[in-house]
Amino acid sequence: MAAKSALVRRERSASEGLNDILVTKTVNLHGTDPEAKRREILEYFEKSFTLYESLFECLNGDEAFYARANTLRHPLIFYYGHTAVLFINKLNVAKLIDRRIDPKLESMLAIGVDEMSWDDLNEAHYDWPTPSEVKAYRDKTRAIVRDFIENCDVSLPIGWDSPLWVIMLGIEHERIHLETSAVLMRELPLKYVKPHPVWGRICAESGRVPQNALLPVQGGPIVLGKSRDNPYYGWDNEYGRFETEITNFKASQYLVSNGEYLAFVEAGGYGNREYWDEEGWNWATYKKAKMPVYWRKEGDRYRYRAMLEEIDMPWDWPVDVNCLEARAFCKWKAQMTGQSIRLPTEPEWYALRNLLKTDQPEWDSAPGNINLEGDMSPCPVNRHEGPGGFFDIIGNVWQWTETPIDAYEGFAVHPVYDDFSTPTFDGKHNVFKGGCWISTGNYAIRDSRYAFRRHFFQYSGIRYVEAGPLPEPQLNPYETDPEVARFIEFHYGPVADGEGNFALDCACTILEAVKGEKTGKALDIGCGAGRTAFELARVFDHVDALDFSARLIQAPSNLQSKGIQRYVVPEEGEIMAFRETRIEDLGYQDVKDKILFAQGDACNLIGKYNGYDLVFAGNLIEHLYDPGKFLAEIGGRINAGGLLILTSTYDWQAATTPREKWIGGFKAKTGENFMSLEGLHEILAAQFDCAKEPENLSFTMRRTARVSERGVSQMTFWRKRAR
Repeated sequence: MAAKSALVRRERSASEGLNDILVTKTVNLHGTDPEAKRREILEYFEKSFTLYESLFECLNGDEAFYARANTLRHPLIFYYGHTAVLFINKLNVAKLIDRRIDPKLESMLAIGVDEMSWDDLNEAHYDWPTPSEVKAYRDKTRAIVRDFIENCDVSLPIGWDSPLWVIMLGIEHERIHLETSAVLMRELPLKYVKPHPVWGRICAESGRVPQNALLPVQGGPIVLGKSRDNPYYGWDNEYGRFETEITNFKASQYLVSNGEYLAFVEAGGYGNREYWDEEGWNWATYKKAKMPVYWRKEGDRYRYRAMLEEIDMPWDWPVDVNCLEARAFCKWKAQMTGQSIRLPTEPEWYALRNLLKTDQPEWDSAPGNINLEGDMSPCPVNRHEGPGGFFDIIGNVWQWTETPIDAYEGFAVHPVYDDFSTPTFDGKHNVFKGGCWISTGNYAIRDSRYAFRRHFFQYSGIRYVEAGPLPEPQLNPYETDPEVARFIEFHYGPVADGEGNFALDCACTILEAVKGEKTGKALDIGCGAGRTAFELARVFDHVDALDFSARLIQAPSNLQSKGIQRYVVPEEGEIMAFRETRIEDLGYQDVKDKILFAQGDACNLIGKYNGYDLVFAGNLIEHLYDPGKFLAEIGGRINAGGLLILTSTYDWQAATTPREKWIGGFKAKTGENFMSLEGLHEILAAQFDCAKEPENLSFTMRRTARVSERGVSQMTFWRKRAR
């Protein structure tokens, strides 16, 4: 009995200590007292580090650390050490420290899994460390970070370039994994988890399911994104600006409860193809899903899996589903009601969120089940009422939106964590908003932006809206195809000292040549990434810009239609640099609509491409399968007196152009050298005169940060004779 009492006292003591750090708010990074701010961030770090470790006390023995809660994710031993490793790795990346603790662990525990699809399998075998080894690593990390905070330079406000920004990055990253690790524990078999005096305090309340209703939300102009002078830490995707206007709509008063969702399950929703989009149906059939993953049917009764235990189904708690299930439910609901039911967009969610005039860390107490200020689980959907009669505007479970995440205008990658956001700008990660019961720190603020793959499970659910059709998604993903990105860089990338931009140099020389000439229509054939075409449009009334590569032509098309093109180029090895080019920075806003970008085969052009005052073929003929055919036919598309301007390296390769199709660069039958310029004269003489002497233009094409391909092209000028 005495031993049992001692155990109770120890558990109560641990519980009381943990209670003191549960409700912790993110740090305001402005202020006037640097030393006070240092102490505040140190306290935030210590509490966050301890809170995270306490979650792993819920695992029932060492074996639980290695159990695969989810075949798409690493076991929990990875996440136990991952957050500590990130502190050390990022401080080294930022060159704020130059020491390592355990290079093997700092490699093994550095990179998580972002599965591409639900049927991916993480079958890699790792020599995982023991929990005690990870704990020892965490202890050393704590000491290093504490020492760093106590001794680094502090100036206010703390911004992107501050040493303490990297510390805040590590803290907020750990708070992300506090939540995601809790989700993985929820997916473990019950034998691997155990009761906990704090984390096991789930909501004890459940009652009748409230009848959901649609309530009005005022539309209007809305501006998303925050500026760099915002006083709270943010991930790179939060910064920038996005302006739009939304029409009035209605939103559900409550989050969708387990009880409301049951009607979809009992209607056979999981087996009815018409409610699912293609991605969702493929997932549902692959998984053989019949109900939410955290439900279990036992005879006629349903059971609900909380993080550490299974309980009778709390029908008035919010349902936990992925985005694919949320979409299917909304489609079913729309059919049942005859209303235009769907998930909200990110801007529509903000129209609802704007009703709530407080934010963490400014509130005295949370206006919802969030920030660990409520239960250690979801709670009834009719408990936390907010403005306008809406419940759970924030908290309880995340709310899926129909918006694939993308960067706001003005987005920039933080150099210390350059792959936090950019891999998600692919149209396959949807934004969810509002946080859940275990969302803390940056997770709980209004401006937080997180997105997961649509088949991903979190503490996430549904708030539906009755609204008009979805706007067309405006995605600007990073171009990652190495060859395409290389050409985009060639046209739009930064220029080193002493070097020029070949596309611009060509345009400048061409525009000088056409002064005083007729400038109606121009053709840029083999236009690549389109920079020369944009420049020609400054002078010509219309420009047709064609390239054989449909993938490559997409880059200038994106600039024309969306105003932006992002791309990735190698720095060294596997390290990449993220770039973007914007049409307003290039000054092409007023000429972009004068260009038609299209795919075209230079050796087989369709009839509509004719009547040109200028045809420019930049470094094209040496890449054609029949350059002679192109040169012989192009004259028929040029007006009398018009110009044909070519650039070429004359770098003939049999793999591209059959040897018998070369127009020069070989020994003639006489045994003499036959140069490509001679071949041009021979082919073009029937229709063209040489307009001026050739010029040489140098170019530099980047391969990596320190390696480039350099060359010289010869530009030749040919005037179409009048008949």
